[in-house]
Formats: sequence, structure tokens, C-alpha cells
Amino acid sequence: MPAGSSPKRERQYEHIKKSAQDRGESTKRAEEIAGRTVNKERARAGESKTASRTSTKDTSSSRRGGQRSHTGAQGPTKEQLYQEARRKNIHGRSSMTKRELAHALGR
Repeated sequence: MPAGSSPKRERQYEHIKKSAQDRGESTKRAEEIAGRTVNKERARAGESKTASRTSTKDTSSSRRGGQRSHTGAQGPTKEQLYQEARRKNIHGRSSMTKRELAHALGR
């Protein structure tokens, strides 16, 4: 967190970081997600010296809530399905299509 951040933003950062870790994100990725989210909220609230146009004009992070993640209309990406199949040691995964991977994973 930037120097001079409010206690509220510190709590928000820790909450988002813990939530991301609970979802299975690495510590480094969880810190990145939390930092970006809190920085966007700070920019929207006028608490930062500089702010990008997307930070101030775009939908807030809390309202958006993952609308642009790969769990939307088309579901996870082929790469995400492949990595899950790899973790579950599914045979023949390298030659499978996205649809076949999803079927093999029971989706």
C-alpha cells in the first residue's frame, strides 16, 4: 500500500488479498489483484494524486465483481481448462479441444 493510505484502504487491501488467496491465487497474484482494486477505489474517491480515465470513468470494481473474468458467457478459457485437466491428470488432454476438455472435466 502507498504511504499515507487510510486504515480503511489497508483493511480493504487485506480483505481482497485474503479472498483471492482463498480462491486459490498465489500470494503474488493476490497482492496484485488487491493492489489494483484498492488503487482504483482510491482514484475514484479522489484519494490519489493521479488517476487514469478508466479508473475514474469505468464501472467500479465492487459493482463489476468479475463481470469481465473468464467465468462469464463463454466460461473458462481453453488454457484454464487445460491446466485443470493437468492437475487432475486427465489422459490425452494435449490433443483435446476446449469442448472436449470441458466434457472430460464434467462441465
